[in-house]
Amino acid sequence: MNISRFFILRPVATLLLTLAVLLLGLLGYRLLPVAPLPQVDFPTILVSASLPGASPETMAATVATPLERALGQIAGVTEMTSRSSQSSTSVILQFDLDRDINGAARDVQAAINASRALLPSSMPSLPTYRKANPSDAPIIMLALTSATRSKGELYDIASSQLQQKIAQVNGVGQVSLVGSALPGVRIDLRPEAVTSYGISLDTIRSAIANSTSNLPKGLLQGSNQSWMIEGNGQQSTAAQYKTLIITYINGSAIRLSDVANVYDSVEDKYNVGYYNSTPSVMIGVTRQAGANMLETIEAIKAALPLMKESLPGDVQLNLALDRSPNVSASLRDTEMTLLEATLLVIAVVFVFLRNWRAVLIPALALPVSLIGTCAVMYLLGYSLDNLSLMALIIATGFVVDDAIVVLENITRHIEEGMGPVRAAIKGAQEVSFTVLSMTLSLIAVFIPILLMGSIVGRLFREFAVTLSVSLIISMLVSLSLTPMLCARFLTRKPPVEKRQPRLYRMIERGLNKLLAAYSVALGWVMRHQLITLVGLFLTVLLNFYLYTVVEKGFFPDQDTGMLMGMLRADQNTSFQSIQPQVLKYSKIIQDDPAVEAVMSSAGSGGFGSRNTATFFVRLKDFDKRTANANQVANRLMMETAKVPGSQLFLMAAQDLHIGGRSANAQYQYSLQADDLSLLREWAPKVKAALAALPELTGVDSDSQTGGQEVMLNIDRDRATQLGVNVRMIDTLLNNAFSQRQIATIYKTLNQYHVVMNLTSDYTGNPDVLNQLYVVTDAGKQIPLSAFTSFSGANAPLSVAHQGQTATTTIAFNLADGYALEQAQIALKTAMAKIGLPDTIQGSYAGTAQAFQALASSMPWLILAALAAVYIVLGVLYESYIHPLTILSTLPSAGLGALLLMLMTGTQLTVIALIGILLLIGIVKKNAIMMIDFALDAERRLGLSPQQAITQACLMRFRPILMTTLAAFFGALPLALGSGGDADLRSPLGLAIAGGLALSQILTLFTTPVVYLYMDRTSRATHRLWHRLRPHTASPEVSSHD
Repeated sequence: MNISRFFILRPVATLLLTLAVLLLGLLGYRLLPVAPLPQVDFPTILVSASLPGASPETMAATVATPLERALGQIAGVTEMTSRSSQSSTSVILQFDLDRDINGAARDVQAAINASRALLPSSMPSLPTYRKANPSDAPIIMLALTSATRSKGELYDIASSQLQQKIAQVNGVGQVSLVGSALPGVRIDLRPEAVTSYGISLDTIRSAIANSTSNLPKGLLQGSNQSWMIEGNGQQSTAAQYKTLIITYINGSAIRLSDVANVYDSVEDKYNVGYYNSTPSVMIGVTRQAGANMLETIEAIKAALPLMKESLPGDVQLNLALDRSPNVSASLRDTEMTLLEATLLVIAVVFVFLRNWRAVLIPALALPVSLIGTCAVMYLLGYSLDNLSLMALIIATGFVVDDAIVVLENITRHIEEGMGPVRAAIKGAQEVSFTVLSMTLSLIAVFIPILLMGSIVGRLFREFAVTLSVSLIISMLVSLSLTPMLCARFLTRKPPVEKRQPRLYRMIERGLNKLLAAYSVALGWVMRHQLITLVGLFLTVLLNFYLYTVVEKGFFPDQDTGMLMGMLRADQNTSFQSIQPQVLKYSKIIQDDPAVEAVMSSAGSGGFGSRNTATFFVRLKDFDKRTANANQVANRLMMETAKVPGSQLFLMAAQDLHIGGRSANAQYQYSLQADDLSLLREWAPKVKAALAALPELTGVDSDSQTGGQEVMLNIDRDRATQLGVNVRMIDTLLNNAFSQRQIATIYKTLNQYHVVMNLTSDYTGNPDVLNQLYVVTDAGKQIPLSAFTSFSGANAPLSVAHQGQTATTTIAFNLADGYALEQAQIALKTAMAKIGLPDTIQGSYAGTAQAFQALASSMPWLILAALAAVYIVLGVLYESYIHPLTILSTLPSAGLGALLLMLMTGTQLTVIALIGILLLIGIVKKNAIMMIDFALDAERRLGLSPQQAITQACLMRFRPILMTTLAAFFGALPLALGSGGDADLRSPLGLAIAGGLALSQILTLFTTPVVYLYMDRTSRATHRLWHRLRPHTASPEVSSHD
């Protein structure tokens, strides 16, 4: 059946159908969302809880454990990690890729409710959850600054007005505020005054709590009128609290101002934030899993003008960090690359055909296939991202191939004197099977990728499907539009030849010389077939060797124009001493030529511990700096390494992020043990061993066990004798040092607190404990030192769990020029050297874990792709032998790809792997073209196999050269690209360009030799079969195979 005939004879219908495909594609292109990478976020939920004044160990035991027990029973949780630090706990749950985040969130809320009875009653509020991954880089950051207002006022504006408005935007996961705290009334007690009056701290606390109230007071209903009852029960400013009477002693009133300094300030004074060294309050926005980054940012930016209008005149709202320009620029680069590839491919076609009419035909097929693909992408819910655009770039070379094969065959018939319409019908029919088998066997390569379940499979599903769709559309176009245009556009050659331009003659002479040289070389190869076979065998061995030598990585490092990280000071550092360090580091970072802006905050800092500060760095546009993001990060870390007493960790923010554990570096290695003391003993040893490795930089451990604590050893017998119990002591200390929130002030936009503490000169030294008194129920004052001895001890600043077991995570970055695979080998050796005990389990986490899974499955993927192609070709050719001939072209392609990657120092990452899989699809096209013609010549003209394959090689030399060069030049712009995300695209281009360049030269000689050997093998097996089973012989079978 000839499908093309229908279209050739109905040009109007064909053109209108093509137009319909184009219009639908353009509409799809307009509607496609834009993103840096396909949506493959693991649904991640962060549960956070707080208990003011509680130590990390108390938080882990009383808050984290009950929460983990409840949350650990939810179906579909793949990873549960928690971190408890001073006053706060966060539990991070990561779910299966297929789990709907909203359903997961409902389960999380139910688990929180179920754990309510097990949580401490003194918690100010129930734990809350956010549909956000805390270790993700923020997509947008805003900074509030003012020359006249206090930080507390700025924080109040951010919390009461802006936070809600931003959180309402679709796609926003979490809006976090740093740099200060809500305004509040602070009551700093003076211990000597309290002691001289003999009042207990709890008496003062209850007096304050009872002095302000906002409870319902009811209403009066008369026969004609009704009255609301209100009172001035609420106190809201420091001035009102100052005059508050706490108690009477000998008839005289003791007011709050007699025993305390009362002033308006903030609830938590251990907080600071800077935007380029200017004190400010910052708003960081992270997106929800699965939300489109650009759409979310655009929606937030659209709401900004309205937000700015609602702010007071002396407050400035600055857009401190915005990821969208980088993403847009990267996609514009990719779209430019697509255009370059298209033009190069059309130029290749022109060089071979030298006829504008003939060039126009594949040049028309190209946009129809690519634009038509956009419509299907939209229907499948894909986005326009780096990977789907890479698929379209690679498709340029393939799409033209189909059109060229058809066009070249029709042109040959016209040159032999046939009429254009007859030539189109005959020529299209002859190669329709070739086009079908080329397309299907190329799509077969992607079957293993489509079946991969992991994050890599999800990531490349979009790539594979986009490319497959464009190939199918291209196949349909080349069997409908292309022959129809050939029948209308191409004309018979006039009997009297016009003299061709000089350039055309030169190209023709060059191509003829190439063909003549190839003919001579092919003759030599046919005479020395064994040498060629040995060469092929060596190529296969070399492939295996190079595969083991080439550097392997997970995913190319992206340059998103943003660094994130933190400063970690000595573990017993106080907040007061870290503040000047934050400013000092901000200045150092700001002075770097590649840096545009720096945001830093301390206090509520990273991981919640007081000795850390968080940094976000916005880099200048890619064309305004010389180094990439990773180089800038390593440079800044080296520069600041000289500063004593603290260490700065920075890493480039990545769009592809696996795992919910926050760490100071990109890759993570976690140690787990049931015995906490064993873990604390070994974690520093492991960290020291890793820090000594040259392959790693920025090695950091989250195990912080060197904080100082004051241990109270209570003599219980003595205490009881004096009328004191343990609860009284805890209450005294809680009132004195916890910044305890003792009353609530209700306002229209927000709720604020009254915070009680000792004055700052009493909260800076452990000696103050000797001056504290417990007031017994009988009203006696007993010094704390009468029944307690004090000693110093070490305490953890944070406690981490993974799946309810104690965990320490050691994070590391790769040193410049090293691959992840080398780092993992070095790490394994280092662990063996220090003799890590069996009771501690070491395993990779996050991205490093995903790489481990990929590295083990990579060879299987390549084998699965080969098997898929073999099966498809076997089905198409109804033969076991011919597919092997076709697959014999692959070793040379693999060799070329691996050699070029070794020469350019490119790692074999997921992207390069896709390139190698694609090569399996591209290179066999050459063999398919030869074998199709050879089989045809054997059948129709009765030639011997050697004559048939030689004739096929010489006849198909030009189209093979043309299609290979088209694919090569389609991939070339990817390989040579520069700019933000060029590192993401170049491995794909390099693998394809290297593989094609080498395989083009080798397969033209190896394929005919393999064909002949396979043919002999096939005949020999037939003869053997006939001898064994003479009655089953059938002439058709033997002649066909």
